Amino acid sequence: MTATTTDHSPAGPSVPSPRGPLSAGLFAALASPQQAPPDVGEAAVADPYGEDLHLALYVLYELHYRGFADIAEDREWDPALMPLRRALEERFLGALRADVLAGRSTDEAFGELLVESTDHRDSVAHYLEHTGELWQIREYAALRSLYHLKEADPHAWVIPRLRGRAKAAMVAIEYDEFGAGRAENIHAQLFAELMADLGLDTRYGHYVEAAPAPALAVVNVMTLFGLHRALRGALVGHFACVEVTSSPGSRRLASAMRRTGAGPAAERFYAEHVEADAVHEQVVRREVIGGLLAAEPRLDSEVAFGADVTVHLENRLASHLLKAWRTGQSALLQG
Repeated sequence: MTATTTDHSPAGPSVPSPRGPLSAGLFAALASPQQAPPDVGEAAVADPYGEDLHLALYVLYELHYRGFADIAEDREWDPALMPLRRALEERFLGALRADVLAGRSTDEAFGELLVESTDHRDSVAHYLEHTGELWQIREYAALRSLYHLKEADPHAWVIPRLRGRAKAAMVAIEYDEFGAGRAENIHAQLFAELMADLGLDTRYGHYVEAAPAPALAVVNVMTLFGLHRALRGALVGHFACVEVTSSPGSRRLASAMRRTGAGPAAERFYAEHVEADAVHEQVVRREVIGGLLAAEPRLDSEVAFGADVTVHLENRLASHLLKAWRTGQSALLQG
């Protein structure tokens, strides 16, 4: 992992190396429009949490953000790619529906989140605060960069699908995420400065090659929820879960940055989230969730599903990270 300056280039990253037949076939089809993408039957039997499926889905989703330097922009909604994307989504979403407890209410899901656990054995933030070494913090930041360098973008998909109280509150929170009108305070920019403090490459999407499937799944689920109006309740649940759990975790990570001497920008990013997300937590629960469910009460279990999925996928990533770090191993994919 090498350092560079903050990325201001409009060009997207290069397509990563494939990790199996799905991603290899997709990348070949992206490189040559005459090449057919993989058959949807392959996606239907793929490991729903596996490297191949999540890299393929990540690349398809990135066409809706900055894209790739070597892929034409008009491939974003190419009808030839849509059946494969739908099949990948259905495989992933089907696993989430099967693995996350169904039928919970929003009150049940968030009642648990509002009480900070005293068992920190599986907490990455607690580990980094008390035990983590600087190289582990750098790995954590590299993996989180796949989201934080576009922080708040996936959640913005839900804005046109909300109305009234929920929409007004969501826009207010997003306004803060996007720097409250000041480009230097956009949270993605603050994270790029954190990365620079840590000696990491700040180019958008640079660390996808190093990101294992559990890290990709955490990012992919946001866009999965965001691109589908039918999943708007789940996206609100995801967003609310992130905001509710962010402040205590950010406090621990800010402490980890201080303890390891990561640098002032590294500390600032998490210190900023301690204060901002404590306020956001109240707004998102009372106004975003409250407004949505007042208008569409049938979405109650979907909001809970989005929150529970967030916890499920974050736990999978935490397990991957801590298993590697506690044995002195890197949690990154090794090229």
